[in-house]
Amino acid sequence: MPATAFVEDQAAQAPAESAETRSRRSGGREARRALRSAPLAEDVRPIRPGLEGGRYKPLGQSDLERIHGAVLHLLETVGFANAIPSCIEALVRAGAGLGEDGRLRFPRGLVEATIKSAARDITLHGQDPRHDMLISGSRVHYGTAGAAVHLVDVEKREYRESLLQDIYDAARIVDGLDNIHFFQRPMVPRDVPDPLEMDFNTLYACVMGTTKHVGTSFTVRENVAPALEFLYAVAGGEENFRKRPFVSNSNCFVVPPMKFAEDACGVLEACVEGGIPILLLSAGQAGATAPAAIAGAVVQAVAEVLVGLIYVNAIRPGHPCIFGTWPFVSDLRTGAMSGGSAEQALLTAACGQMAQFYNLPGGSAAGMADSKLPDIQSGYEKGITNVMAGLSGLNLVYESAGMHASLLGFCLESLIIDNDMLGHCQRCVRGIEVTDEALSLDTIAEVCLSGPGHYLGNAQTLKLMQTEYFYPAVGDRFSPKEWNERGKPDILGRAIAEKKRILTSHFPRHVAKGLDDQFRARFGEMIRLPRSGMGW
Repeated sequence: MPATAFVEDQAAQAPAESAETRSRRSGGREARRALRSAPLAEDVRPIRPGLEGGRYKPLGQSDLERIHGAVLHLLETVGFANAIPSCIEALVRAGAGLGEDGRLRFPRGLVEATIKSAARDITLHGQDPRHDMLISGSRVHYGTAGAAVHLVDVEKREYRESLLQDIYDAARIVDGLDNIHFFQRPMVPRDVPDPLEMDFNTLYACVMGTTKHVGTSFTVRENVAPALEFLYAVAGGEENFRKRPFVSNSNCFVVPPMKFAEDACGVLEACVEGGIPILLLSAGQAGATAPAAIAGAVVQAVAEVLVGLIYVNAIRPGHPCIFGTWPFVSDLRTGAMSGGSAEQALLTAACGQMAQFYNLPGGSAAGMADSKLPDIQSGYEKGITNVMAGLSGLNLVYESAGMHASLLGFCLESLIIDNDMLGHCQRCVRGIEVTDEALSLDTIAEVCLSGPGHYLGNAQTLKLMQTEYFYPAVGDRFSPKEWNERGKPDILGRAIAEKKRILTSHFPRHVAKGLDDQFRARFGEMIRLPRSGMGW
């Protein structure tokens, strides 16, 4: 039963009220129902992309300042190793010093000047402008990411290797999920072993599968050129893409602790030159490649990403970058990654705070359940880590949906379940608006003094039920009686059915077939996604 119908049905069953009151309320009921059946405007929906977070602060102001001081000390005294020649040239030109030990070190003046001049309030564009995301302040957006090598088959309760078709299928599922705001490549296509073909086909599957902003990565510098040719063609020309870049590069330019990744640095330079925004990604693992102390892991991640910021701005000042501090957690008993842990939730929230401390566009990871299946463990791990990330005001919450086994497995059904979960998280991020109207003094007085003694059917209740309250799509809110009458459904069964419905009916056509014909003629057999799998 729709929520509005339920409220009005309950109002009808409530204790009797005066004929005058009944007449006044029933006269406009059908009109109200018709009004509420219309799509809500974006600015009055109960949840929406870019809600302001920042209410949860695991770090105090003095903690933030101490971390910043420790970062400056590290960059001045320890610095970075293994820079490629073009990186050394750019950073020395910017003001870094190259020591006899081959490490680049960074004076605090250079670091602070770069922070001050770096791009802020950037927009990550979608192919469809309605999916554009303003990355600013404490505005929160949730999306996917990762490099899982397995797809979770929930019906067989087993893992199999992830395929190119799975990436395209994930993209088109996300394309219709309101609470997943961007799509960064979540899996590796294990059926495409050649690195060039893997990079190109991953990008192709993502861009063809969704109109939302896409994130992807490249193995080596040379693989960027064909990708740019493809992206410029989709955009209708290079100038159009540079104005509205709808793809960003997830770039692990650093190998923790404090070393450059040579191939990734080449990719970074090519993407900056080609007009692609950069997610500057540091992914140390606390207790392994980063300090076991949570504060120390944050210090190292911040230091590493700030060097990336200096690097990009030395190449092209003001180029859009995302402050991608992604420190992960180890289970120190085994050394295995623990993406669903409480410590991970704290680390991610702290990184969100550091991005706001610098007023830089920030992105980090949450929702990386250790659980192998979408079960109770998955639910609490994802819910806790994602809501804490959002409450901290993290701009871009990566890995937030679909991921299992600490980034080793990805599940299409979990995208659908997690879409509900992220709706709950966003409602928490939105918080409580306290206005004269929301204090409800007149409403309380009306109900208590001249009304029926309840708020069912009250004008305020009917007005707010669509704009103040979030309702899950596949989550179960049936009464036990209704649940039994409906055959005792569970959330996983409903997600399986919804996945099958989407995959048999939703084939995005934002890229015209004629343009795709040109791609296939130009790139030939390098495009490995068959048209039969795209519904053509």
